[in-house]
Amino acid sequence: MQYRPVEGWGRLPEGWFFVEATSVAVDASDNVWVFNRGQHPVIVFDRDGKFLRSWGEGLIRRAHGINIGPDGSVWLTDDLHHTIRQFTPEGKLLLTIGDPDQASTLHGGKPFNRPTHSAICPKTGNIYISDGYGNSRVHKFDPTGRPLQAWGEPGTDPGCFNIPHNIATDAAGLVYVADRENSRVQIFDGGGKYLDQWKNLHRPCGLYADLRNDVFYVGELPTHLPVNKAVPNIGARVSILSIKGELIGRVGGRFAGEKPGEFVAPHGVAVDSRGDFYVAEVSFTAVGQLETPPRELRSLQKFARA
Repeated sequence: MQYRPVEGWGRLPEGWFFVEATSVAVDASDNVWVFNRGQHPVIVFDRDGKFLRSWGEGLIRRAHGINIGPDGSVWLTDDLHHTIRQFTPEGKLLLTIGDPDQASTLHGGKPFNRPTHSAICPKTGNIYISDGYGNSRVHKFDPTGRPLQAWGEPGTDPGCFNIPHNIATDAAGLVYVADRENSRVQIFDGGGKYLDQWKNLHRPCGLYADLRNDVFYVGELPTHLPVNKAVPNIGARVSILSIKGELIGRVGGRFAGEKPGEFVAPHGVAVDSRGDFYVAEVSFTAVGQLETPPRELRSLQKFARA
């Protein structure tokens, strides 16, 4: 697979800023939904990058994950709100899972302590939630938000997690978890039974399952350690894998960078019906806020099939 970056895609109205885009989703009409940490948290573009609308102002504490359900509803994971919320495409609240004012005990296993993302099983409608920054757990809920089960604990063994940062399901209902700081994607059946893991990854952060083609897109963070900062080809890229974990291709530079086609901190990935993909990056958190003076870096890119 060969891709080219579409420079300048997704222009905001004058005076608007992403600050940084944390996650991205694509609906059935190939509209692109960008969850971001600016004043307009949910921003929608058409596939050509034309601004369509926004909502969510005043609703979000800290944007983290977005995905579109099979019915077109929008699921937002707000890690400092400790909730996963379902909205209509127009922004009407339908369901809240979690207590916005009470985080669970740190790594205690109960929902939620800074959850990171959600995924909807296409077979059952069940909701899987990765939890997250302050927990080491996957939670499963039915479509009404009733808890069904949970699995995982802190650690490095199979079935354990060290920041379960993203989650996806495939067409058969298997569950894939980006176990970020263990540098792997773990695979479970719908009941939480460990099946396999993919290890040829570096700090997998974004995760998207293309159900049409059984292909997975994994956004990988670069190193955050000075000792291996000069080592090339460890993260700052999007890896494309088959459903068997075989490497199909990689997009990105040898190091983190700001040139078109390079990445600073890939955090979310989504694919449209034509096979083009979109990447959201937490580039302000990773780099921009540390500079003097702080600056907003590019945090959204589109890649078209070459």
